[in-house]
Amino acid sequence: MRDVGTALVIGGTGPTGIHIVQGLVDRGWDVTILHRGTHERPETPDEVTHLHTDPYDADALTEALDGTHWNLVVAMYGRLRRIAEITVGRCDRFISVGGVPAVRGWMNPFLFQPEGLPVPARADAPLVADPSEDEKGYRVARTEEIVFSHHPQAAHFRYPYAYGPLQVVPREWSIVRRILDGRTRMIVPDDGLTLHHHGYTENLAHAVLCGVDDPEAAAGHVFNAADDEVLTIRQVVEICAAALDHDLEIVSMPHELAPAARPLLAQPATTHRVLDTSLLRERLGYRDLVPAREAVARTARWLAANPIAPGAPEEYVLTDPFDYDAEDRLIDAWQAVVASFPKVEFATEPGIGLAYSGPGGRPRTQATFVE
Repeated sequence: MRDVGTALVIGGTGPTGIHIVQGLVDRGWDVTILHRGTHERPETPDEVTHLHTDPYDADALTEALDGTHWNLVVAMYGRLRRIAEITVGRCDRFISVGGVPAVRGWMNPFLFQPEGLPVPARADAPLVADPSEDEKGYRVARTEEIVFSHHPQAAHFRYPYAYGPLQVVPREWSIVRRILDGRTRMIVPDDGLTLHHHGYTENLAHAVLCGVDDPEAAAGHVFNAADDEVLTIRQVVEICAAALDHDLEIVSMPHELAPAARPLLAQPATTHRVLDTSLLRERLGYRDLVPAREAVARTARWLAANPIAPGAPEEYVLTDPFDYDAEDRLIDAWQAVVASFPKVEFATEPGIGLAYSGPGGRPRTQATFVE
């Protein structure tokens, strides 16, 4: 039997918040959401109480919480440092949501030589300790420290980029809009083999709810939250195209020559960004509610049914100009170079190693398989 009582969710109307609120209600919690009231969601259950104030305003938040006490506070919106401070003595349990930029190298892969974040990045990986290396990451890391200074038994969940309905950084829109616009070619950098960990909104909410369900296991820990499977950029493009039944030629170009691929890459290098979520899985029993491949397909179909208006804030944040004329000139120039490239003959044809026995590898030693 899960512990239930009064729960205050600071936020609760965002892409993951709506699922967390619903999950708390389903578990029997008496839920109040604290938010500005400017983005009410029809998905919010009717039985949820709304407390309208500005969670970014410390004085307003203090006044709103004066004289209250909660069995659980889930802080996922507003100024987390101030929220942690103001809720001391006003709650039994504190759960917070932050971001993966706290991890050293997540936003600045050039801190390592050779360049690239160590893969996978553990929950206890070194954090950004010097603002000169990564100012944003330093602030996020300091926020984690301050949360635990006020609530030593808190549980903190690091989100990567989230995807799914209502997401404000809709990675898949760079693909879906091209499909809706009838594009038949799309540029990816370095064959699109970069691994970039994301989290589907329902899966990230489920991770937080796993912490709600097991207070003792969650207390005092920081958890990396993300999908169980990390997809490459190429896989994301292919899944979106298949979900929308569209033939889309993937044109691979070297990263240095493919500026049109930058919005999809979302970083200045093609190195990997992968989280180790083993602590979340082993300590809290997390497993994806929606497998990543199905989640990407669902997201593509949702975006196709709910297209983003050209120039809307969701497009602006992607910094994708959707300049198809320039893309076509770039693709044509690249393909012309590839077509004119001379064929180089080797005295001995290079192989892929005799230890490899998959397609194109070492042939059978026997013509037929014998048990």
